[in-house]
Amino acid sequence: MAGDWHLSGTFFESCNCDAACPCAFLSAPTQGECTGLVGWHIDKGEDEGVSLSNLNLALAVHSPGPMIETQWKVALYVDERADEAQHNALLKIFGGQAGGHPARLASHIGEIVGVKSVPIEFSANGGTYSLKIPQIADVEIVQMNGQNDGPITITGHPLCISPGFPATLAKSTKLSYSDHGWSWELSDKTGFFSPFAYQSE
Repeated sequence: MAGDWHLSGTFFESCNCDAACPCAFLSAPTQGECTGLVGWHIDKGEDEGVSLSNLNLALAVHSPGPMIETQWKVALYVDERADEAQHNALLKIFGGQAGGHPARLASHIGEIVGVKSVPIEFSANGGTYSLKIPQIADVEIVQMNGQNDGPITITGHPLCISPGFPATLAKSTKLSYSDHGWSWELSDKTGFFSPFAYQSE
């Protein structure tokens, strides 16, 4: 087991489910399977003296059925700005070998179809979140508004990438992804965003 580490920042996700995604409540996805992309921007982070601040990651996910019942296939993308020590630390943490909440997420993974070091552009501007990986991914979600034009939030949902924080509901303007034999062109589907904080346990 790895030593002390911590990460905090912003995450968002976009998938092929109609809003709001029933997977968050452990129900079957609206299209029978789930395809989605998750992005993280690390504002502050460290693993045993290795700084992980200001780095980005992305995870493409395919689940052939209800996410809690199936094994996911995933592709991981690590910020090309990470040096070897940073790259290895991020693989260890997000691969589940370092414990904490990422290990719980990794327990659902049945196959890692690939890991790539790539340029990742992550943007958070008000209620609009986007992520771009050249020739691979281009995703944008926009906050949905509810009562009094305020955000719609979900607290305590069981399938949670960012425990301890309310998830704000959004809708995609686009989710374009092509890699590893997967090709997704979606819009007007579910998105979530929130802060995140992970640490060793």
